[in-house]
Amino acid sequence: MSITRRTVLASTALAAAPIGGPALAQTAASTPAPAAGSRQAPGFYRYKVGNIEVTAINDGSAPRPLEGFIRNAELSAVQQAANEAFLPQTTIQNTFNGLVIKDGNRLTVIDTGNGDMGAPTTGRWMENFRAAGFDPAQVNTVVISHFHGDHINGLRRKDGTAVFPTAEVMVPAAEWAFWMDDARMNQAPEGARGGFQGARRVFGPIANDVKRFEADKEVVPGLTSIAAYGHSPGHTAFMLSSGSGRLLILSDTANHPALFVRNPDWSAVFDMDADQARATRRRMLDMAASERAQVAFYHAPFPATGHIAKDGNGFRFVPVQWSSAV
Repeated sequence: MSITRRTVLASTALAAAPIGGPALAQTAASTPAPAAGSRQAPGFYRYKVGNIEVTAINDGSAPRPLEGFIRNAELSAVQQAANEAFLPQTTIQNTFNGLVIKDGNRLTVIDTGNGDMGAPTTGRWMENFRAAGFDPAQVNTVVISHFHGDHINGLRRKDGTAVFPTAEVMVPAAEWAFWMDDARMNQAPEGARGGFQGARRVFGPIANDVKRFEADKEVVPGLTSIAAYGHSPGHTAFMLSSGSGRLLILSDTANHPALFVRNPDWSAVFDMDADQARATRRRMLDMAASERAQVAFYHAPFPATGHIAKDGNGFRFVPVQWSSAV
């Protein structure tokens, strides 16, 4: 995997993700949190995959400028794609959505949100998790897709307190090998060390207990890891299977569907290996379309689930129809 100084700098801004840090300064500072009384209903949505209940948990969103967000496309093309999707042509809302998998009495969390380390318009994960009827003390396993801060900071509060005190924590072995390598961290430019330091802040106190898994392995019953490298060195997607039900959990394989599903060869600024990320994106989207599997995104508009259809040289995202029944 070819990692450049630029991609490490960009990705570590997300991996560290401190309040006011470069990844979240974006335009969030000029976008205040909603005023009291103007909030939406709690952000959770349940659906079934076979006999397993899945709950999408929203952590809020943060805007970032469209300019510079995609490295290999002209701004005018990006703005046109946004316009065709009836989105603003200056900013994109980066939404954050984790998942809770309830299989009998077992609770598994996949990715934990920004915690109390994100932009003012994020940090909604725990209140939405509790609103959905869950208790962090009841979580059996936390599975992490990769080590960027918006996925791991919800594991540990800024004061160091563990959020899921009794849960087993499982991470991709390739991701651990990259971010927890002291030699690699020490060789990185000063401005690129935030991601390494962020990983140590979250995982350091439990390093001896963190379990690492390889690709193509069953992580917990019904949940299999899929190598989806490129966005980060060990970035991992998952397939959840139960009976005839299948859910392809894309993690950060594609960011906003209006941009990256329709244009899978575009490269997001945080894709550490752009070529590998593009190849991964095409492979995963093609798998979803060919197998007609339901998909779940981390950064798509809430509830961030639906299907993928082939559309010319790209693909099309078809959101699920909302249902009051689970």
